[in-house]
Amino acid sequence: MANQLKVGIVGAHRGSSYVQPFTAIAETNITAVCDINEAALHSVAERFGIRQRFTDYSEMLNAVDMVVLATPENLHVPQAIEALEAGKHVISEVTAAVKLDECYELVNAVRKASAKYTMAENTCYSRSNVLIRNMVAQGLFGEVYFGEGEYVHNVKSLHHDATGNPTWRYYWQVGINRCNYATHSLGPVLQWFDERVSSVCCLGTGVHTDSEHAMEDTVMMLCKTGSGGLIKIRIDMLSNRPANSYFSLQGTKGCYESSRGFGAASKVWLSDMDAGETWRALSAFEADFLPERWKNPPAEAEHAGDLGEYFKVRDFVDSILNDTVPPLDVYTAMDFTVPGLVSEESIAKGGVPVAVPDFRA
Repeated sequence: MANQLKVGIVGAHRGSSYVQPFTAIAETNITAVCDINEAALHSVAERFGIRQRFTDYSEMLNAVDMVVLATPENLHVPQAIEALEAGKHVISEVTAAVKLDECYELVNAVRKASAKYTMAENTCYSRSNVLIRNMVAQGLFGEVYFGEGEYVHNVKSLHHDATGNPTWRYYWQVGINRCNYATHSLGPVLQWFDERVSSVCCLGTGVHTDSEHAMEDTVMMLCKTGSGGLIKIRIDMLSNRPANSYFSLQGTKGCYESSRGFGAASKVWLSDMDAGETWRALSAFEADFLPERWKNPPAEAEHAGDLGEYFKVRDFVDSILNDTVPPLDVYTAMDFTVPGLVSEESIAKGGVPVAVPDFRA
């Protein structure tokens, strides 16, 4: 197809998950992949038939219209800024930044750029979270005032490479004591509240399982929204246990609790629909409240793999083609990322509230 957007993936291993959705979208074509690890670079390129291969990021930028940043967190901002200044659109993996100063630099770069930026927070595109968001928007939960998000994932095995050297996760995911990597949990809940976090309090459990790292085993962040809502975020990447993610929501007219695993179903109670105190499975609401495009996706989505990953990419491509604001634009990326960054100050001071700057100001 003529005039396709040429897409370059940076970070071959993680970025390979984008190949299927981009290949399904007629207006895009993955033409290049970049990685400093040549073995990973050639393995992914061969698997997907990608001809252009780069070990130099700056060189790759000259060959593409858009980049997918599937690189370590500490590289996201400098790589995004370089791409934007070169007029290339950017999809950045989470988190958007690792330092508060970087956030200001990124926002300024996006404001000046002709190209567009989005942060690829995929949990905002999970089927259940999309369904709850639509139910909230239609007023089924009334006024929402409390939400929870938990990301519990023991990744100690990823802190060192095969030769025993520290990886980027060693320094940036668990090397700082804060509610790092909070976007997976905070992002969907903030969308349900439809507002930003104004302040955070953060406390930890202490270090019990891996004394090598600064981050405490479980870190808990309480977020206050501008309207007074409360959001509880738990991040745990060190405790010895199976992985689990969890969400809940409480409003004046109903509540939601996602699965805790082990066969349990996600469930909802709504005062306007349910007599007494009887839960109903979340799946029972899909026919009436799941957005139409999820129930009847376009034909190209049949070849895109995971539907949420497809819509995440499709929405950004459409914002480029139609010159509209991406759904997860740079300000949304700040809303999701910055509370976790400033939680470092709160936890260091024993949990005192710390203000979260508003980057729209």
